[in-house]
Amino acid sequence: MAAGTSNYWEDLRKQARQLENELDLKLVSFSKLCTSYSHSSARDGRRDRYSSDTTPLLNGSSQDRMFETMAIEIEQLLARLTGVNDKMAEYTNSAGVPSLNAALMHTLQRHRDILQDYTHEFHKTKANFMAIRERENLMGSVRKDIESYKSGSGVNNRRTELFLKEHEHLRNSDRLIEETISIAMATKENMTSQRGMLKSIQSKMNTLANRFPAVNSLIQRINLRKRRDSLILGGVIGVCTILLLLYAFH
Repeated sequence: MAAGTSNYWEDLRKQARQLENELDLKLVSFSKLCTSYSHSSARDGRRDRYSSDTTPLLNGSSQDRMFETMAIEIEQLLARLTGVNDKMAEYTNSAGVPSLNAALMHTLQRHRDILQDYTHEFHKTKANFMAIRERENLMGSVRKDIESYKSGSGVNNRRTELFLKEHEHLRNSDRLIEETISIAMATKENMTSQRGMLKSIQSKMNTLANRFPAVNSLIQRINLRKRRDSLILGGVIGVCTILLLLYAFH
C-alpha cells in the first residue's frame, strides 16, 4: 500500500515537471513572438512619414493567428498543471500520508510557486502583445485619417500642419514606448534564463534539504530573500516605465 501511494506521488511529480518544462518552452516562444511583432510594427511605422497606410502588416494576420493558437495552448497547459497540483494537494491531505512529512509539503509548495510564476508571466506577455496590437491599429487609423484629409482639402493649410505636428508627437511617444518595451522584453528573457539556472540549483538543494533538516531551513530563508529581490526589481522596473511614460506624454 505504501509502495503504491509512493508511486502515485512520483507519477504526479513527473507529470508536473513535464508540464513545467513544456510551459517554459512555450512561454519563451510566446515572448519572442511578441517581441518580433513589436519590432515589425516599428519598422512599418518608420517607412514613410507621409505615406498612406490603409493596409495592415503583411505578416500581421499570420502573427495574430499564431498568437491566438499559442495562447490557447499555454492556457491548456496551465489548466493541466493546475489539475496535477490539485491532485498532489489531495494526496498530501489524505489519511494514508503522514501529516508531519514536511518534504511533501515543501515539494508541493515549490510546484505551486512555479505555476504562479508561469501564470503571471503568460498574462503579462499577453497583455503586452494586445497593447502593441491596439496601438498599431490606432496609429494606422490616424495615418489614414491624415491622408484622407490631405487628399480632400488639396491645400496644406495651418490646420493640417497642426495635425501633422500632433501626429509627429504621437509617433515620438510611440517610439519611446517601443524602446521601453524592448528593454523590458530583453530583461525578461535574461530573467527567464537565470530562472532556469536557479531551478536546477534549487532542485539539487531540495534534495539535500530532504536529507538534512538544517539545510531546509537555510533554503527557506534563501527563497524569502529571492522573492524580496524579485519584488524590488519589479518595483524599480515599474517606476522607471511610469517615469518614461510621463516624460513621453508631457
